[in-house]
Amino acid sequence: MKFLLTAVNAKYIHSNPAVYSLRGYVGEELAKHVEIAEYTINQTVGDILGDIYKQKPDVIGFSCYIWNWTVIQQLVVEIHKLLPKMPIWLGGPEVSFDGPKLLDKYPMVTGIMVGEGEETFRQLLSYYVNLENLKCNTKGEQTKAGTIETEELSQIAGLVLSSGATVPRGLTDLSKVPFLYDDLKPFENRIIYYESSRGCPFRCSYCLSSIDKTVRLRDIEIVKKELQFFLDHKVPQVKFVDRTFNCNHNHAMAIWSYILEHDNGVTNFHFEIAADLLKEDEIELLSQMRPGLVQLEIGVQTSNPQTLKEIRRVMDIDHLEQVVAKLSEANNIHLHLDLIAGLPYEDYESFGKSFDRVYGMKPEQLQLGFLKVLKGSYMEEMAQEYGLVYGSLPPYEVLYTKWLSYEQMLKLKRVEEMVELYYNSNQFTHTLPYLEQVFESAFQMYEALAQFYETKGYFINSPSRSYRYQVLLDFATDVDGERSELYKEALTFDLYLRENLKSRPTFAKELSVFKEESREFYLQEEEKRTYLPTYQEYDRKQLAKMTHLEPFYYPVWESAQRVGEGKEFLVEVQALPKPVLVLFDYKERNPLNFEARWMKVN
Repeated sequence: MKFLLTAVNAKYIHSNPAVYSLRGYVGEELAKHVEIAEYTINQTVGDILGDIYKQKPDVIGFSCYIWNWTVIQQLVVEIHKLLPKMPIWLGGPEVSFDGPKLLDKYPMVTGIMVGEGEETFRQLLSYYVNLENLKCNTKGEQTKAGTIETEELSQIAGLVLSSGATVPRGLTDLSKVPFLYDDLKPFENRIIYYESSRGCPFRCSYCLSSIDKTVRLRDIEIVKKELQFFLDHKVPQVKFVDRTFNCNHNHAMAIWSYILEHDNGVTNFHFEIAADLLKEDEIELLSQMRPGLVQLEIGVQTSNPQTLKEIRRVMDIDHLEQVVAKLSEANNIHLHLDLIAGLPYEDYESFGKSFDRVYGMKPEQLQLGFLKVLKGSYMEEMAQEYGLVYGSLPPYEVLYTKWLSYEQMLKLKRVEEMVELYYNSNQFTHTLPYLEQVFESAFQMYEALAQFYETKGYFINSPSRSYRYQVLLDFATDVDGERSELYKEALTFDLYLRENLKSRPTFAKELSVFKEESREFYLQEEEKRTYLPTYQEYDRKQLAKMTHLEPFYYPVWESAQRVGEGKEFLVEVQALPKPVLVLFDYKERNPLNFEARWMKVN
């Protein structure tokens, strides 16, 4: 008997820990009857369907989320045509809150596993294995087997059947869930997801985690053992899926202390935290981490007090801002801050203020997301009162609200794209601060940049990654033409921080006049190794190819300073008395933003 657990992931680099957890929980003997099939939403339904058919499962289960539900609905209908006698089961957050309606819509589905599925799946799998054995022993007494099927399924907690729902399933003891990664082969070149707690103490109205307010922790000694496995195998990244990792102070401190003490110099750990809950000893501990060891994702969502209250989110934005500033001081942690557009009582102006407040915290990544009205959430219940209109199909993203029109939502979509291309890419870290000073706020700058893209048709014909530098120069010249030379130099600096270019950008200055100085520098470096001590085995010609030497007429590496207030304020940037040569070393990079090491050499 083969039970095929099927996952359809958003990308190849993703994995689905749910299906591996279900298989691991059933134990070795029952696990012989379970196989896992993982696909992506980028594959055609026909290709996925063909692969499932070739495997000839006796029973199939689909793991359902907003990103794959559209695909799975198609698969359910089509696989039933090919294997009409095969039971089909669904599970996951996308199907856990309207089971009876889904069974009416898809009568070929046998049932739905609701909530935490480990123990439910173990019993369900046992049922099918026993049923197969019964069929073999009774030599095909189909009527008897069919009767047993109806009676036994109704005794398994946590199911929704065509006959109705069974009793609810209790919460799982997280320490009893087996480790998922004893065999790392299925996860090569993929993100490793790890769970040290379940549940969330908060009640945010847009989040399904608020439904389960009972936080359960995995035994810390088990966690340490499993973390050591990742460290021993030098896994590139471990992404904790705990909804609010630091909601338990002692648990968080124990894990952060362990990874600090056992750092292998390679593995990165990602955590979702509530920054305003961080205590001084946690901040102090985090400040000791190797740059790149830890990255933190912080869901700010909004700075509007009325919105925070309405979505039942407990957060002191002033304190959060102070905490983020302290985390940034050590310059060793990648910070990822989130905003959500479309929340109640947040209009366009208010969202702009939230954006500027979070942008001013200077995270490495700023994710501008849009409200998704999840099934079973309190936000879904309140949608009518908020005038919240959202898509009928996954991911159920907001179209407009009482406070934000559809036209304004489209503008925010454009702003989001500009933030992704120019801020989150970390490719324009020295150019953007000068541009920001031309506008009254960062939000207004991204609005204007989005309008520039719209006018030039770049949203339709998207410029290549390298040409985006020229586009930004064109925009800067359009809004601040008097300082175009400054922008050219800042963009040149940003470009060479990222890569040792084979072809020189058209806006960069001519290098031929510095040919002799460059030759002399590498000749001296070959003899003394003053600036490149780790390049001992290379001669001057190789050094010149592996690094880059660039003259600058403005100190673009210095922070932009505002002078004055209002729309007419300027940035005081004095040209250098003579050009400064800057050396870019691509062998050594900043682990947070991957910029090359650079130094002035004259």
